[in-house]
Amino acid sequence: MLTALGYEEPTPIQRAAIPTLLAGRDVLAQAATGTGKTAAFALPLLHRLTPEAPPRERTAALVLVPTRELAMQVAEAIRKYGAGLGAVAVPIYGGTPMESQIRTLKRGADVVIATPGRALDHIRRKTIFLGTLRTVVLDEADEMLDMGFAEDLEAILAATPAEKQVALFSATLAPRIAAIAKTHLRDPEVIEVDTAAVKAARTATIRQVAYLVGRPYKMPALARILDIERPTSAIVFCRTRTEVDALTETLTGRGLPAEALHGGLSQEQRDRVMKRFRAKTSTLLVATDVAARGLDVQHVSHVVNFDVPNATEAYVHRIGRTGRAGRAGLAITLMEPREQRWLRSFERATGQPITVQPIPSVADLQASRAAATQAALRAVIVAGGLEPWRRIVDALAAEFDPRDIAAAAVRQAMGETGAAAEEEIPDARERHPAREREAVRKARREATSSETAGMSATRPTAARPARGPAAKTPRTTAKRKGAGPAGAMAKLYLGAGRKLKIRPGDIVGAITNEMGMDASAIGAIQIWDRHSIVEVPDAVADEVIATLSATTIKGKRVQVRRDRSVR
Repeated sequence: MLTALGYEEPTPIQRAAIPTLLAGRDVLAQAATGTGKTAAFALPLLHRLTPEAPPRERTAALVLVPTRELAMQVAEAIRKYGAGLGAVAVPIYGGTPMESQIRTLKRGADVVIATPGRALDHIRRKTIFLGTLRTVVLDEADEMLDMGFAEDLEAILAATPAEKQVALFSATLAPRIAAIAKTHLRDPEVIEVDTAAVKAARTATIRQVAYLVGRPYKMPALARILDIERPTSAIVFCRTRTEVDALTETLTGRGLPAEALHGGLSQEQRDRVMKRFRAKTSTLLVATDVAARGLDVQHVSHVVNFDVPNATEAYVHRIGRTGRAGRAGLAITLMEPREQRWLRSFERATGQPITVQPIPSVADLQASRAAATQAALRAVIVAGGLEPWRRIVDALAAEFDPRDIAAAAVRQAMGETGAAAEEEIPDARERHPAREREAVRKARREATSSETAGMSATRPTAARPARGPAAKTPRTTAKRKGAGPAGAMAKLYLGAGRKLKIRPGDIVGAITNEMGMDASAIGAIQIWDRHSIVEVPDAVADEVIATLSATTIKGKRVQVRRDRSVR
């Protein structure tokens, strides 16, 4: 039966866990997603079913998982493994009506796969019968703890029979995992799969690349990379559901149809999205880490980190979605220059190099589109059946050169403008905060040395037209120590002031956090009722404008431009 499902030999976690679980011992196992742990606990528990028991009393195993998606996947796997036994696996999770789940449980379930919150709801309602429970599995226990389910897990385990087998699987064996094991597991077999070997196995067919790109250019850079790569199936990871929605809308608007997956969707919406993605009717999925947890789709060709994950474990988890079942995969990370420090950590975590590449140029995009069009035309020619269109060509051939006719058809196929409307994206590979600070200091020194001897280096304050009684003078003026002379600085206008509770620190923080610029390079800051003026080095003024225009200050998007009152 397992051979028919495509299993040829057990994975390391399966070799270690299955005999132990069959012997009835508890297991504490370190195993990450993609190591075959579902089969490691599912196959042994199928040997302990009680199908002859009355429907209400036949539940022999409870599997706790962090997300709804993982609950569905584990249930489907158990159904496949236990098809010959007639095993009934029921997933229960939030977001679906409690009444329908109660009816399903009353009909009888051999294995219940549940998220902690919904499992506890059923236990309190006494709609899950725990009297015949023989096995409890905690799958991805570390993730359940990260999601705040610690108290729920304690309550669930306390409600289960004292005489039971417990299997706990976690990507890490952190102290809090050890604490649960000490309380609820009896003399467990501790299994630590060689994590280096696991990571090497998971990344052996995954090529990892990174692109350094300024924040204002991340979206066009992503669209260009996807246009050139033409993935058969890709997941793009973002940190928040707001970013997922915005990116999905933007990609779709640029002719790259994408679907969103995050916790803000209803279960019905999530199910529809995943059904289309698994069926390959949609090829581009934009998701948060939590929503994609446990996602097991074999055909993913590309994984894109639109936002750099804030932990190496998250990076490994993300890129592990591609390169499965012996297929080659590509992991792409878009990094701002200040995020380069993560590269070495990711390389150490995966044991593989990450190649930093330049953003494809407009010429690269044109060449890619031309190659794709050529391949498509070749396929049409090979397929034949062109007779209806030959009449059009014959009619035009009487008037035009056949080569011109073919060229016109290719132009029509590629679109009138091709990639002509695209703009070059600045290469940020050489950008580094330390080098930027040194460049600013050098510019200041050169400007200072060129000043006429005895001339005051104090910058004059720009006078702005009065905008009403309250706008005669700025309430807040900050003169920053170390700012350069007027010749090296540019004044920027920000369309937000004290009416929005803007303070100098908010402006400085926005510039330094987004640009990696040293705060000492920022000059005078004036804050008025409805606008503010900030001085920055002229060499980077345009980049500051682009960066601040693409971000928020105090949660608001503000207009940013050069101050027009400067004469």
